[in-house]
Amino acid sequence: MSGSVVGSTEDVTSGYWNPAGLNGIQSDMQVGLMHSEYFAGIAKFDYGSMAKRIDSSSVFGVSIVRFGIDDIPNTIELIDPSGNINYDRISTFSAADYAFMFHYARKTAIPGLQLGATAKIVHRRIGDFARSWGFGIDVAAQYRKGDWRFGAVARDITTTFNAWSYSLSDEMITTFLQTGNEIPTNSIELTLPKLLLGAGRMFRIKENFSVLGEFGFDCSFDGKRNTLIKSNFISIDPHFGFEAGYKNIVFLRGGMGNVQRSMRIDQSGNETTFQPNIGIGVRIKRFAIDYALTDIGDQSVAQYSNVFSLRFDIHKAGS
Repeated sequence: MSGSVVGSTEDVTSGYWNPAGLNGIQSDMQVGLMHSEYFAGIAKFDYGSMAKRIDSSSVFGVSIVRFGIDDIPNTIELIDPSGNINYDRISTFSAADYAFMFHYARKTAIPGLQLGATAKIVHRRIGDFARSWGFGIDVAAQYRKGDWRFGAVARDITTTFNAWSYSLSDEMITTFLQTGNEIPTNSIELTLPKLLLGAGRMFRIKENFSVLGEFGFDCSFDGKRNTLIKSNFISIDPHFGFEAGYKNIVFLRGGMGNVQRSMRIDQSGNETTFQPNIGIGVRIKRFAIDYALTDIGDQSVAQYSNVFSLRFDIHKAGS
């Protein structure tokens, strides 16, 4: 649905999209898993989450995310001290981002309004020679009125930081100097706040069919980005998604987002590009499996990515 779920999400994945939506879980506990690969399997994105109901008004959840590229050739030491090329000196390393997130959601005294928050620890690692640790907080809300759904998430509300440290061998430093590369030094990386907004509506068609549509707006405040709406103060990335359901068992989903203006490959001028998505889902009793197909690269190249997700409910004994 192109991320257009901030207002409608209501399962264990809400910890990622909008933690306030965790209160939509009907079972005592729900577990979710997701795996996808980008650029013909070069990059891998894995996600796992668990949410447990504390009482009728509140839910606690935990999520873990890893996005990384493995088996990257390290050719810094390809040439030995004698100046000879030695392929045995080539090693491999991984570059990966990890996030450990803790969520809490609670209904309020206002009918239809629920709030949520996420505390996250971020760890980034590049082989054995670069790593960082950081911390951030997200706050969120969801409001429902009849068939309408509204949501808002303030990500990195405290400004998330990552403190980088480096451990470089003398040979690596020498190679950097000889090739004119800058030697990295310990530093702080900041992620400025971002506001995600969503508004959608559920349409009931007779007894067995339903259609959910939602518009989303991702608002960034870190300078002018290549988005559909942009300025020096704010950049807005609009997107849209829909979900058509039959008997709450089978679902067809689609969306469009990431609208940008970019130069054509032949330099003949600018063109408007976008990212289309389509997927299906099946829910059988306690289990739900979802599949999505998307093109995260240039549409002319067709760098398709497959996304597989699984969710299952755990009920208390006897319930």
